[in-house]
Amino acid sequence: MFRVLFLLFITIPIIEMGVLIWVGGFIGVLPTLALVVMTAVLGVALLRLQGFLTLQRIQEKLSFGEIPDTELIEGGLLLIGGALLLTPGFVTDALGFMFLLPFSRRFFAKNIIKNSVLQNFSGFAQGQPGSGFDVDMMNSFWSQQTRGTNVDDSSVIDGDFEVDPESDKNNKTLH
Repeated sequence: MFRVLFLLFITIPIIEMGVLIWVGGFIGVLPTLALVVMTAVLGVALLRLQGFLTLQRIQEKLSFGEIPDTELIEGGLLLIGGALLLTPGFVTDALGFMFLLPFSRRFFAKNIIKNSVLQNFSGFAQGQPGSGFDVDMMNSFWSQQTRGTNVDDSSVIDGDFEVDPESDKNNKTLH
């Protein structure tokens, strides 16, 4: 964990600064700034488009009663990619575009699910074999509940509630 934090907060900014200085020395300061701004604008447009498409796929899966596991991970990767694209620099832009492009983002999302605890929940929610979740049992339970069968109503007490006008207004009695 320490290595990852070291890489993110120490190594990448140093590399980023070196690449910016190198590109600025090679093509000039103004063209370098224009490239940084252009990648940010292009990244925001791509982020917006991919975000809407991912949200649409999430809604489609939910309407079919499926768990949008890959799409939710892709949404998180879109957030990371957008943050990387708004950070000035070419290295972070390259990483950000990797998270924004659909084929690479889907690859990362599937690998995250494959190598994490999330794979267990995906099979569980969809009632896949070996997931420990019996869909047929749950369907029979819900159908019995909606038909009203197997409902024990022997503990129901029927009664009437009346207010005695002669007693105190705040004192209510049951008859």
